[in-house]
Amino acid sequence: MNRFASFAVVALAVCGGSLSAEEPAWEPFPIEWNARPDSPASVAFLHDRPAGRDGFIRVEGGHLVRPSGDRFRIWGVNITAKATIPAKEVAPRLADHLARLGINCVRLHFLDRVASQGLIAADRNDTCALDPAQLDQLDFFITQLRDRGIYTNLNLNVGRIYKAGDGVRDHELLGFAKALTYFDPRLFELQKQYARQLLTHRNTYTGNEYRHEPAVAVVELVNENSIVESWFSNRLLGKNTRKNPGTWTDIPASYEEELTERYNGWLGEHISPEQFARLRAACGVSAGERVPRLRPAEFASAAKERFYTEARFYMDLERRYFDEMAGFLRDELDVKPLLVGTSDHNHGKSGYPLLTSTSRLDVVDGHVYWQHPRYLRDPATGRQTGFEIPNTPMVNDPLRSTVVQLSRSAVADKPYTVSEVNHPFPNEYACEGIPILTAYAALHDWDGLFWYTLAHNHLIGADARAIGHFDLGPDPVKMTQLAAGALLFLRADVRPAGQTVGRSYSTDQVYESLRLPWSESPYFTPGFPTALALTHATRITSLDGPPTGPFEQPKGEPFVSDTQQLRWTGAAAGLGVVVVETARSQAIVGFTKENSQATENLSFRPDNPFSAVTLGALDEKPIAEADRLLLTTSARVSNSGMQWSADRRTLQRWGTPPSLIEPVTGAVTLRNLADAAAVSCQPLDGVGQPVGPPLQATYTDRGWSLPIGHPATTWYLVTVLR
Repeated sequence: MNRFASFAVVALAVCGGSLSAEEPAWEPFPIEWNARPDSPASVAFLHDRPAGRDGFIRVEGGHLVRPSGDRFRIWGVNITAKATIPAKEVAPRLADHLARLGINCVRLHFLDRVASQGLIAADRNDTCALDPAQLDQLDFFITQLRDRGIYTNLNLNVGRIYKAGDGVRDHELLGFAKALTYFDPRLFELQKQYARQLLTHRNTYTGNEYRHEPAVAVVELVNENSIVESWFSNRLLGKNTRKNPGTWTDIPASYEEELTERYNGWLGEHISPEQFARLRAACGVSAGERVPRLRPAEFASAAKERFYTEARFYMDLERRYFDEMAGFLRDELDVKPLLVGTSDHNHGKSGYPLLTSTSRLDVVDGHVYWQHPRYLRDPATGRQTGFEIPNTPMVNDPLRSTVVQLSRSAVADKPYTVSEVNHPFPNEYACEGIPILTAYAALHDWDGLFWYTLAHNHLIGADARAIGHFDLGPDPVKMTQLAAGALLFLRADVRPAGQTVGRSYSTDQVYESLRLPWSESPYFTPGFPTALALTHATRITSLDGPPTGPFEQPKGEPFVSDTQQLRWTGAAAGLGVVVVETARSQAIVGFTKENSQATENLSFRPDNPFSAVTLGALDEKPIAEADRLLLTTSARVSNSGMQWSADRRTLQRWGTPPSLIEPVTGAVTLRNLADAAAVSCQPLDGVGQPVGPPLQATYTDRGWSLPIGHPATTWYLVTVLR
């Protein structure tokens, strides 16, 4: 009996009535972060050690490369807030575990919070000093990562909450001060001060200042922060009077006044007196009065000259900010790692105005979530009262998939990374997220993926945690899929697309894209068939060039990549499946019980209606010749005691540890294995250790048949004897 069997009866009782008589019993499958064993399924062999041993990651030919010129791809995770600074006694174990899963870069997110959540000293009336003890722990952790071949991505301005001593006007009303960071002089000065303190700090364990640390791959300036996005999202009104308003908030009245004054000063410098007079007339104000700024409700009816002029103003603020901040980091601080401005993060509106600025830096970046929870709040207090999600599968909506949404942001001759992406819990189809996006990211030849997030709080040395919306650490499906994804992405098992479809936009098209309706999302390019992103790669070739022209109209389903390695089928019938077929990595994801699919080496007949199976060689050989293979089988995941609402759009009870899995049962058949004499399959536990004896495959005329699901697990080590 395996060590989870004692929980089996409990598991049946706590799944909130989501099981039918035909479904497998849910079983506990905790990820035990306090364990320290190595794993026979480790993919740490993918790393060069230490990170940065030969110098800095740089850009060549529009991609990230090592000092040698060899391609460097990022397979990363975020670590957020308190979790970014683990205690010294656990930092080596955390780094070991990440290395075993193939992680080669960690994005340290929300470092600019007060200790113990971040680096800023807590015993002051300002946020202008860093905590020495927190810095020491961070130094140690970054060194442990570096020694295992794991690079670091340092974020600068993310979630800083200002105090009275900072000399910031209306500090209690700012929240994270999004948009304000682009134009308020005091906030800009404080950003530079923080960057100087962090990046000139010398890591006592490596001897390097962070500005000169080759194991720091990337420095990001601001997170999900755009004044253009704040404009079209109705957050530049000057109506906020609530203290500590959180992340996404309107600006206070004093900053609205400052922004309008700045806008009118900018008009006086950048347009002719005749144009200024026309604007005043269009706004109904007399000579000498200020031109008011547009609200989103006025966009559609605004005259072209007025709308384009104001859009240009916000874009100019962003461009000036990124140019000045990048110049400060490069010229004054001599920062050597690559620079990222911010992410294209709002796919319900156009990101092209923001990209005109961020593409001036070293790396272009994007964020997206499949069905990010919509948080419900008390209107009086702003306090969160619950959440809702559509809870539908991406395989049935390919043209709005994470693949398509993210693909709009890539720019020709620039590396492209995705520094936040997830299928947030408790989506019941989340097992589709990592294998599908990983395969298509390779097709598009992107340079990196950072899954959001490993954790917000400590994983090691703390009590077991329930799965949260975004935390990967306790999630037994996503954690094991990371190892399989590392094999596919870091080895480039999926070939880059044979054709890259270029898109050139005129300046007027960039402005006008902001007024296009949601129905044109996510590309906001009338006439562009988003299905092209499932067959070819696509990149922006210009944001101030010739206007976009006509595009090839692809055929309907199945959507087959021009490499013939990826196939998306069945979505129109509500039975979507994505098939990945390469020599070293293969996958079948979606409604595979009703829409049976197979690859050259993999046939899958599950009992579960929806599931994901991946198969990857644990060496450089093709699957047909490999001696060791990593097999993952995934379906739904839950917390113990979790209970859905009747419409399965929210939770009535969140639940507690341990995490539960819906085991994938049925048969996996491994086909066309050259000269195989015997095949065995070792089930693994949450940290990759063997559970029970190996399962022996049976040879049939179809291949080597493996019975799966008993004991319950999400991954197996397959051994082929020849």
